[in-house]
Amino acid sequence: MFAAISNVFTTIYQRLVIWSEGLIALLYLISMGIVALFSGGIGSFFLKPGTQRRVFAFLRAFWPNISLSKVLMKCYENTGTAIVTRRQDCLDVLNRNEDFEVVYGTRMRQLTEGDNFFLGMQPGWDYTRDTSAMRLAARMTDVSEIVLPRASELAHNILADSPGKIDIVPALTLEVPWDMTQRYFGVGGEREKMQKWTTSLFWYLFQDLGADKQGGATALGHAAELREYLDAAIAERKVTPTETPDILNRCLALQSSDTPGMSDLGIRNNLLGLLIGAIPTISKASCIALDELLKRPEALASARKAALEDDDDLLAQHIWEALRFNPFNPVIYRRAIHDTVIAPNSLRQRKIRKGQIVFAANFSACFDRSEIIAPNEFRTDRPWSDYIIWGYGMHKCFGDAINKAVIPAILKPVLAQKNLRRAAGAKGQIDTGTSGFPQHFHIEFDR
Repeated sequence: MFAAISNVFTTIYQRLVIWSEGLIALLYLISMGIVALFSGGIGSFFLKPGTQRRVFAFLRAFWPNISLSKVLMKCYENTGTAIVTRRQDCLDVLNRNEDFEVVYGTRMRQLTEGDNFFLGMQPGWDYTRDTSAMRLAARMTDVSEIVLPRASELAHNILADSPGKIDIVPALTLEVPWDMTQRYFGVGGEREKMQKWTTSLFWYLFQDLGADKQGGATALGHAAELREYLDAAIAERKVTPTETPDILNRCLALQSSDTPGMSDLGIRNNLLGLLIGAIPTISKASCIALDELLKRPEALASARKAALEDDDDLLAQHIWEALRFNPFNPVIYRRAIHDTVIAPNSLRQRKIRKGQIVFAANFSACFDRSEIIAPNEFRTDRPWSDYIIWGYGMHKCFGDAINKAVIPAILKPVLAQKNLRRAAGAKGQIDTGTSGFPQHFHIEFDR
């Protein structure tokens, strides 16, 4: 009886806190939004992670699930827009593959000029065939045996050769994942071209929400160049085989044993998909995690201590927590296959119409006080399950294990430096240029 009464009061208190946070967030948005409006910076104001976090705090408190007839996403066919902000509802949407589908297939077929890539597939034979085959080619043991040792060595050498300052994007955060595609994937190609191709194609698949015609044409041109390169690389490897334990060689070995999905075209399309998800994602996540730590002197000092003491688990915890406050992608989207509901039998229940795009706000989910302990605190003792960094469920990023290993390896020698700091002025901020992905980020340290 006492426990039941206690739970009631706990629930009431939690609800009051959520409402209070929502009201405080609204007041902040109004006051700072007015300042930004009159200074001409309203657009950049709403792009800031801190602003978005407060928007989600308000929505979680007073309007947790939104269903609109207005079409906001132009790049994939849809009948309207829904936004889901509570953690339980976000995970529910991402788990219900029978109700909510991934939408990337149409553009993925444009990039491959034919077949889909498993990232854009619903559950079924094609998805099982391709993911199973690629798991045989990209083995889990490769991360600790091949990928991580090389990434750690290369990142350490790059920092060791830096004279107290470095532009980490071209010199480090793009270099390490490109090196991985060259040595481990077996299809790195020309570095600058591969970095340009993969960044352009990632943007086209996942971030071109407004369906920019010029950007789309550029991306399709880059896709044609990447296809041509991969076709030539596969043909050349078949003529002049090597013994390197890379993904391309393993795919060709699977082909020789008549593994389904491992035709030359199948290999090319799977490699194209893997490349798109490797270089730009690792580079951007590394940059924004470091940027977030540089905003927090105590967390930065703690991360440096972990790096110097080779406490890799604790170091990684700092990075994941930084990405919780500034995620790689603040939302993950799906499309309703048919009419359905979210949060059934609750006050926040909403009907979702067939064809609506549903934005599952993973950024918001990671700050949902009803399930995340002390969400507004920067803590390094959170379980991995608190984070939704690389997606969730069946369509969690295929390279999740690689990302979890390589990003800390890239940042470890950086964070170990003495008096780590931003370069002065604009150079010390992440410069995304026109791509939306980091192009430059200058930092300094003492030797």
